[in-house]
This record gives sequence, C-alpha cells and structure tokens, in this order.
Amino acid sequence: MTQRRAWFEDTITRRLITTVALAAATTAGLLQLLATFGGYWAAPNIEQTGLLQEVAAVSRMISVAPPMVRTPLAQAASTEKIMFSWFEAGSATARALETAHYKPEEVRSGRQVIGAFIGDTAIRLDPFSVENPVAAEPGIHVDRKKYPGATFLALQFADGSWLVCAALVRSWGFFTSERLMLELVALVAWVIVVSLIASRQMSRPIETLAEGVRRSGMKPSSPPIRETGPRELRLVVRTINAMQAQIRKFITDRTTMLAAISHDLRTPLTRIRLRGEFIEDAEQQARLFRDVDEMQAMIDGALSFFRDDASCEDMTTFDLPGILRTIINDFADQNIIIEYYGPARVIYQGRPFALKRVFTNLVENAVKYATPPSIVLSCTPEHYTIAISDAGPGIPDSLIGRVFEPYFRGDSSRNRETGGVGLGLTSALATVQAHGGTITVRNRPEGGLEVRVDLPRHDETP
Repeated sequence: MTQRRAWFEDTITRRLITTVALAAATTAGLLQLLATFGGYWAAPNIEQTGLLQEVAAVSRMISVAPPMVRTPLAQAASTEKIMFSWFEAGSATARALETAHYKPEEVRSGRQVIGAFIGDTAIRLDPFSVENPVAAEPGIHVDRKKYPGATFLALQFADGSWLVCAALVRSWGFFTSERLMLELVALVAWVIVVSLIASRQMSRPIETLAEGVRRSGMKPSSPPIRETGPRELRLVVRTINAMQAQIRKFITDRTTMLAAISHDLRTPLTRIRLRGEFIEDAEQQARLFRDVDEMQAMIDGALSFFRDDASCEDMTTFDLPGILRTIINDFADQNIIIEYYGPARVIYQGRPFALKRVFTNLVENAVKYATPPSIVLSCTPEHYTIAISDAGPGIPDSLIGRVFEPYFRGDSSRNRETGGVGLGLTSALATVQAHGGTITVRNRPEGGLEVRVDLPRHDETP
C-alpha cells in the first residue's frame, strides 16, 4: 500500500515519466495520422515503388526490338498509371523532344534517381513535368486537368528514336534527400515542443517557490510559503519555512535584547549627568557632558535603528513620486530647495513609511555634508531607479565600500553638530534590501556624490 501511494504521489520523477510517456504516445498517434493522411510525405519513395525497375525493363526491351514492333510494345506496356510512347527519329515529336527546354534541376534530379537503372540503354535522358510545352506534342498530350501531377521521362536511343514514359498518377513520395530534410525538421520541431512542455512542467513549481521566497524576503513577517508542487519541492519549501521561522525568532530575540540594553543605558547616563553637576572644574564638566550627549545620541540612533528593523509595516500600493515630493516639500519649508526630475505618477508596492525614512535620510546627509541634492526618478522594464545627487566633495574612493557599515562616519568624528552616529545608511540598506532592491554610492565624474536606489518592478495595479 505504501509503495502504491508513493507511486501515485506527485514527484519530479513521476512528472518526467508522465511527460515522456505522453510524448511517446503522441508521437505514435501522429505517425499513424501521417501514414493515413500524409499524402506524398507518407508514400514510399520512388525507389521502393518498383516504378524505376519497370521503366528500365520496358526501355531495354524496346531499345533492342525492331522498329516496326516498338510502337505495339510501348502500347502493350502501358497501364492506367504509366503510359509509354515511342517516336521514330526525324518525326515532329522527336525533333520537339530534342530541341525542348528542360529545367536543369529536374534533369539533374531525374538522372540521379533513374540513371543507375537505365545504364547505357539511352544516350540521353530528360525528365520534365506536365507544365513543359513539349508535354502537349502529338502522341504525348496528357489532359492537365485530369492528370495535374503527371511526370514525364524522355529517353533517346542510339538510333535517334525517343521513348516517352508518362507517370499519369504520382504513386511515390519525396525523394530520399527531401525526405531526410523534412524528417530532420519535423524531429527538431517535435523535440523543441516536447522539451518546452517538459521544462515547463519542471520549472513552474520552481518559479512558484522562487516567488514565495522573494515575498518572504521582502516581508519577514509574511506567512509561510504554501507547500505545492512535486514532493521534492514540498520538502524544500518545508525546510525553507522552518529556516525562516528560526531566522525570524533569532531576529526578534536579538532586536528585543539590543533595544532593551539601549533603553536601560539611559538611566545610568542620566545619573552620570546629575553627578556631573557637582564637578567644580568647568572644563572637565563640559567634556563629561559632551561624552554623555554623544552616548545619548548613539543610544537614540540605535533605538531608532532597532525600531525600523522590527517594523511590521504592511506592504501597500502607493505613488512613489508622491513620497519624493513630500520630502521635497518638507525641506522647502526650511528654505532648502531640492530639484525633482521624473514622471509625475508611478505606482509601486512596498512599505511607504520605511521608504520615506530611507529617502529622507539620504537627502539629510547631502544637506548636512554637501549641498542640497537633486532627485531623479527613472523607470526601466525591471526597476525603478531613484538617484540622489549632490555637488559636494564626495567620499574618498577607499571609503566608498564602508559607508554602509554600522557606526561608520566618513568625517571620522562623533560630533552631534554634523549628524547622527552612522546608522542611517545601514538602516537604509536593510530597508531597501527588504524590498528586493539595491543601494549603491559612487563619486560623480563631474564632482559630488550620487546615491542610487534600485527597486524591482512588480505587477502592481493602479
């Protein structure tokens, strides 16, 4: 019972076997239909019909017979499918056959097919079709409407006489070379079709799994991936769900612990500040308060970072340029003018408040350390790209790769007058990566710094 249940279970092996079996059955059915309705394709080639042997035998017999019996012999050899006509040398039809124009490709293919059977019986061999004007000569005339596919072969003997063999009804298929070419084309087309069907059967569950993993990565709090597809992929999904649950628990515990530590540090810092009030040396007191304020700023930045990391904001559809214009208006209230270049409306699906904090942080960095930046939004079939560029001094190339490290500051200072503690870009990187995007920093050739955010496009609806 267990083996029977395992056989009927959806697995990659079963899908592959089913696809191959269906392909074989379909091939057999197509071959049967081809044999029944295939016409020239299904008919045997001309070598297999015996027609060439018949023409060769009749031509040899007539070539050695006396001239007075050649016509009766030709008439006696004629059947409903093939007709033989003999014309003596010097007759009008013989002269027409001798001077007629024949298509080189028909002559070449005809000689290749029947030349070996005829041998040296004839000194000249000219195949032609019913469309050739010589087919209308007296004694050769064939009704084109009744026999539109009639094929002719004119043989000239050593004495100058001609024997015309007319196959009224085509009973053979394509020549060997043509058949091989068509078989190759059909085989390649069929292999491509079967391969596409089989690969689709295999790739569809993998695409579903990849989409589920992508959504899970964009929203860690998303529900587990649905277990569908073959048994092997369901095992992979089950493992990923278990791993995701462990990672989610680890992140939650880590965030909770670090946030609690950062929060609890406020109390001893407050006591240190109170005790600092009793220091009589004003210079030492100012230094102590400066250190306390710096530690307080670091704790506030860490708490803000942890709150963003633990954020459970839902994914929603919003207007991306609207978020950017809101940031621009906020800075305009402070008399800081920021230029925007891009479309007026772009629908995006993500976490709007988290992305607003990202772009606000990037603009604030440019305002504090360089010049008011410009914002450019561009769209490609794969991404939405937001480029924030300033005209400041930039960052040394040796430090570009470290700007996303926690607590990294390009100016090597912890002065609260120039900004935070170095967690802004780290938080921005985490948020952008949670959306499946990338964030890069580069020095512009014309001077200044450019921060580029690439967000992947999805199938949103306005």
